Amino acid sequence: MRTQIELDNAAAAELAGSGDRILDTLKEHVGCDLFLRGNLLTLEGEQGAVDAAAEVVRELAELVAQGHELAQGTIEAVTSALDQHEDPADMLEDVIWRHRATKVAPKTVHQKRYVDSIRRNTISFGIGPAGTGKTFLAVALAASALHRREVNRIILTRPAVEAGERLGFLPGDLMAKVDPYLRPLFDALHDMLEAEKFSQYMERGVIEVAPLAFMRGRTLNDSFIILDEAQNTTPEQMKMFLTRLGFNSKVVVTGDITQVDLPRDQASGLSAVAEILEGVEDIGFVRFGEEDVVRHKLVRRIVAAYDQHAQRMAPELRPALRA
Repeated sequence: MRTQIELDNAAAAELAGSGDRILDTLKEHVGCDLFLRGNLLTLEGEQGAVDAAAEVVRELAELVAQGHELAQGTIEAVTSALDQHEDPADMLEDVIWRHRATKVAPKTVHQKRYVDSIRRNTISFGIGPAGTGKTFLAVALAASALHRREVNRIILTRPAVEAGERLGFLPGDLMAKVDPYLRPLFDALHDMLEAEKFSQYMERGVIEVAPLAFMRGRTLNDSFIILDEAQNTTPEQMKMFLTRLGFNSKVVVTGDITQVDLPRDQASGLSAVAEILEGVEDIGFVRFGEEDVVRHKLVRRIVAAYDQHAQRMAPELRPALRA
């Protein structure tokens, strides 16, 4: 089947931009051939593939008409949304944080559901592989909540599994000791805030970072709390952390249950909590898959390869990994 779509100047320019990288990305996501000559886009292939590709192109043209710039991630967002019968515009227009040149918005359907869950629920869990935006989006929402004065502080925590939660032998003060474990959270916040403001927030305690062991015995009010790498908590640590919740606070827990660094005989608190709290009111669970990886496309292939290997080596674990 052969179909031609006449695009307006803006849509044609966007598709042809970036040295044809946008058009090449589109070709990767549709099952037919594409040829752009001037404003005329030709689609050739099986009828089902051509029809699906035409729908994607029309959605992209509409986004351009609404003022969106097309990027490689936009193609993935549109195809992902259409595959799951969602409106791509609703997803891409949900900007959760904007600072100068930085604009953070969901790029996949599951990312949109994750963002909605965090807004709607007091406690939200984001479970899935690396590169799906779990931590980055949580930090962006935390920065937004702090900016709107919905909370008084941001608390970032992570289990220091490699040091067995005993950090005393490491050189330096507390910040120097926990830096290797919390660096991904620092990096995300640096992307959101100016360096000077970030330093001021740290000095005033508006942004607090600490290993999970330091949460014991506290009640955290008026805070946006993020527990990262939660697959490395024990069930007891997870319970301890969740019961730190105070008034007017929000908790986000992120992790990947396929990357547990605990001893083999130690259960992961993240795996257990999904069974214990699933269905409890005001707690949301969002599960990401390899289709949500928004880093370099090679990361997605790596995740898929490890997924297939795990299935070959231990097929009985497959349901648990996707639980």
